[in-house]
This record gives sequence, structure tokens and C-alpha cells, in this order.
Amino acid sequence: MEVVDLLIEARWIVPVDPAGVVLENHAVVVDKGRILAVLSQDEAASRFSARSHKRLEQQVLIPGLVNIHTHAAMSLLRGLADDLPLMEWLQHHIWPAEAQHVSEQFVYDGTLLACAEMLRGGITCFNDMYFFPGAAADAALASGMRAAIGLITVDFPSSYATDSDDYLAKGLAIRDQRLEEPLLSFCLAPHAP
Repeated sequence: MEVVDLLIEARWIVPVDPAGVVLENHAVVVDKGRILAVLSQDEAASRFSARSHKRLEQQVLIPGLVNIHTHAAMSLLRGLADDLPLMEWLQHHIWPAEAQHVSEQFVYDGTLLACAEMLRGGITCFNDMYFFPGAAADAALASGMRAAIGLITVDFPSSYATDSDDYLAKGLAIRDQRLEEPLLSFCLAPHAP
């Protein structure tokens, strides 16, 4: 019998592949952070011994969801004049608030809050684009989440960078420092091309 880290039994499992299938009374076998098998609970019990065993007797187990467009740290600005037209909201409320409050710590704290909220909703991976991408990456790692960190560039100075070249240079340096992090990937995120 093979010893593994985790065995999750669920009343229903909805796999990615094959599409459109719902498996009843199946189990997911996990070892060293990787799914080894999805199989019937009886077969799992006969083939694997798990260090940790979760039973979800009346739950559906689905793959983690992916949020493909976030400015996660802005969770700290939630509700700020959010009933206004876009340009009025941005120019007269959000951009002044960002100029006053956004810092590396602000981005870390706001992203950490957003990560907790995303995880609670079943999101296990997100694509972020905001100032201080290193702080967002650190918050994602602290949460154990996968993240595609957008290296932003905009045409105006901020507390993070002075111009487009500075944004790009700082972003690429952050990417280079964290290339070996298995939960992180990086992408370019120019604002509003």
C-alpha cells in the first residue's frame, strides 16, 4: 500500500477532464503537492494509506477557480465612491486615494485580504496587476496561492515608479528575484493600451 500525504473523499467530484462528468463517491489522492489519482473511494482505500484523510460526505469537490483580472490590493479601497461613473470615480476618488495611501505595505496588506477572500470563494489562482508587484507576490506566497503577477507600466509617476522605464525595470527585477517560486508566474501588464 502506497503512503501519500492526503486522501480527500467526496460525495461528488467534478474533474476538469473529462468535461461534463460528475464522479460520485470518488477520492482525490495527493502527495507532495500533486494530485496522483482520482478514483473510486473503494479503490483508493485499497491502494493508498494517507497521512491526512478528509471526508466530504455531502460536498462537491471542484478544481480551484482562477480570477484572471485583479487589482487585489484595492480591496482596501472597496466602497470608495463606487456609485459614480468610471472616469469621475477614477480621477476624483481612486487616483487621489492611491496617491495618498498606496505603499508596499498597503499592497501587501490589501492583497493578503483579497487572497483570504478569494480562497474562501474557491479561487486558488489569480492574475494581478497593481503597484508594488513584489508585495503582491509576497502576499500570494504567504497565502499559499498561485499568482500570475503583472508587471505594470503606466504613463504617470506613482509612489512605486517614476515613468514607464522605471516601472518596467522594477518589475523585471522582481520577476528575476522570484523566477524559482513554483507558485508564481509573471506577465507584462501595461495599463490601458
